[in-house]
Amino acid sequence: MKVSIDAERCQGHGRCFSLAPGLFDFDDLGNGVVIGDGVLSDETLELARLAQANCPEHAIFIEE
Repeated sequence: MKVSIDAERCQGHGRCFSLAPGLFDFDDLGNGVVIGDGVLSDETLELARLAQANCPEHAIFIEE
């Protein structure tokens, strides 16, 4: 599985990197970005789902 952020939807609320700082960071504009290649382990999948559920713009996607 892999996580990604739709840059056009992201408004920079920061919930993703607040909830899962090992998976997400922010760019120069304060918008969320995925750290690395976005591939999820069993452990990081739960954090990605938590961030996805808390994203007000629904900008986080988890692909199988």
